[in-house]
Amino acid sequence: MSALPTSAPTRLPEPQLPDQIGKYRVLSKLGEGATSEVFLARDEFRNQNVAIKRVRTGLLADSRENHFQQHFFAAEAALVGRLQHPNVVRIFDAVFDAPAPYLVMEYVPGPTLRRFCRADALLPLEQVVEIGFKCAMALDYMFRQGLIHRDVKPANILAVLDGEQVVDVKITDFGSVFAIDAERTQVYRVGSLAYMSPEQLDGDTVDSRADIYSLAAVLYHLIAGRPPFDAVQQPAIMNQIFTATPPPLASLREGVSPRLEALVMSALAKKRDDRPTTWDVFARGLSALVSEREVPRGPQQRVLDSERFNLLRQLEFFIGFGDVELWEVVHRAKWQRFPYGHALYRRGQEGNTFHIIASGQVDVYRDGARVAQLGAGSSVGEMAYLAPSPDLRTHSTDILVAEPVTSVSFTPETLQQLSINTRQLFDAAFIKVLVRRLHAAHETLAHPRRIL
Repeated sequence: MSALPTSAPTRLPEPQLPDQIGKYRVLSKLGEGATSEVFLARDEFRNQNVAIKRVRTGLLADSRENHFQQHFFAAEAALVGRLQHPNVVRIFDAVFDAPAPYLVMEYVPGPTLRRFCRADALLPLEQVVEIGFKCAMALDYMFRQGLIHRDVKPANILAVLDGEQVVDVKITDFGSVFAIDAERTQVYRVGSLAYMSPEQLDGDTVDSRADIYSLAAVLYHLIAGRPPFDAVQQPAIMNQIFTATPPPLASLREGVSPRLEALVMSALAKKRDDRPTTWDVFARGLSALVSEREVPRGPQQRVLDSERFNLLRQLEFFIGFGDVELWEVVHRAKWQRFPYGHALYRRGQEGNTFHIIASGQVDVYRDGARVAQLGAGSSVGEMAYLAPSPDLRTHSTDILVAEPVTSVSFTPETLQQLSINTRQLFDAAFIKVLVRRLHAAHETLAHPRRIL
């Protein structure tokens, strides 16, 4: 072996940052991989920053590499405008005919989950479970669109941070997506080895349980600070995936409950029939760990998004809302808690806020007499939104908390910030409320003795 030179090696000049990619003004370079470069750019039409993923020009000269790259690019390009979920990165545009084809995607400023896979940077267990729940719901959404991701790994999950705390996640990189109803030939054995299911590694046909396995492998890594299987040589990892059992999580991380370990290990089963059968089963298992206090809670004891989502899903008011719309309510609504005796409204008071009772109970009083009792799933104060004139926004009753209440509240202004589809679902829910109340009023007039 020849001796290393003592002088510093000559540095090749950095490629110049392009001023423009298509109609997008380039701001900086976010990163690069073996097949693509990612830039931060400005979309003047949408008045927002976007991420542009551009195929490396050099790949186009290699016919074999070009073939696979075109396949992966086409897989992502086919999803332009198709994926609308708060935990899935949106793809806005795809341009094939440029010197180097590129995708325009939602920009997420946070890091990937790789940052939190190190033993010295592990997240609290409640955050790991929350991440798992959100990813499971997002991948279930994709599966209901006829898509299997096939490359679920920490590097393909972006973290949204508030300070150092992960408050949300977004799944990205859809080049390996398997479209169940696609007629064209699929490329098999794609994915990342450390998180790949046995059937995927074997080149077998995959279904949603392959992604369930991969997400479980990601959760294992986030919990333990190491992947389920680890070795220097790839053949050794492959052999472990087919034959070995991962080390028990409880031996690698304090606070791992038997139920948490059992859920992750069941999703890592060698045979797909031994894993959770659907995303919904897996997601409900994760949310139960939170609701039943099977994971240690942080010192602030904050209410997690998964708890709010599952609470809304149980309320009659939100029957008919899909997962995407429920997540929008979780993120946009104002969540409040009120003690016994608190007056949500007083007669004669003018207000513009309406509440949907998530838990607890309120009493409605007119002229000092209780005329109704409303519980979880009921709405109060909705005339603030529905009233055609300010005169009708003055409350005619007193509404007092009879049992401590958690409410989801909006004003007409904040409701207008929701998507059109979610607002239409609110309108439909309010119509049902009004019909029930009109029917109750009619029954009261027609049969006062029976009602009272």
